[in-house]
Amino acid sequence: MTRIDFYVLPSENPGEIDLFACRLAEKAFRSGLRVLIAVDDSERAQKLDELLWTFREDSFLPHAPQNADQQAAIEINSGEDPGMHHGLLINLCADIPTWFSRFDRLAEIVCQHPDSLSRSRTRYSHFRDRGYPLQSHKIPN
Repeated sequence: MTRIDFYVLPSENPGEIDLFACRLAEKAFRSGLRVLIAVDDSERAQKLDELLWTFREDSFLPHAPQNADQQAAIEINSGEDPGMHHGLLINLCADIPTWFSRFDRLAEIVCQHPDSLSRSRTRYSHFRDRGYPLQSHKIPN
């Protein structure tokens, strides 16, 4: 069964979510996990691709769009079927991907913006009501 982790950021800025997603992807990659970051559209996928190159000066994260010719340790999904992925799914989509349960772990990132909080409460209830193991992590400043 998929383990679901909610990462609660102290900031109200929704832009912090993508930055934290990069940090989380880096940590998972360093632990040997394959990572799929799900976004809603190709525009956000492109922005995330750029952020994965620039979020930290001293870090290189091998990544690519999921539909690229070759697999990468970190892939960005903008609506495609996830294929053979099953490690960590970082969900940055407005909705829960229908295929999330293929993954060992699902990460939901929450900021203090009212829309983000409301969406996370709904998701938390959805997962809890279906018996998924849930963890919540408050991220310090």
